[in-house]
Amino acid sequence: MKLINIGFGSMVAAGRMLAVVSPDSAPVKRVIQEARDRGMLIDASYGHKTKAVILMDTDHVILSALEPETISGRAEEEEG
Repeated sequence: MKLINIGFGSMVAAGRMLAVVSPDSAPVKRVIQEARDRGMLIDASYGHKTKAVILMDTDHVILSALEPETISGRAEEEEG
């Protein structure tokens, strides 16, 4: 199982990630709120501004302070 650093020492399983998106659009904000209501939200931004939202195949939603491009770049490095 490959782990990807998503900032501040937090790691996620690369094979379980479905998407890495920006948190700015209304549909993504709705996904975040729904995950919070269901207890499936993991805030790994450690109080910093959320710059990426990671959607997992386990239905968890993870917030990160890293840019989506940074996380996807790290995921591509793990594949190669």
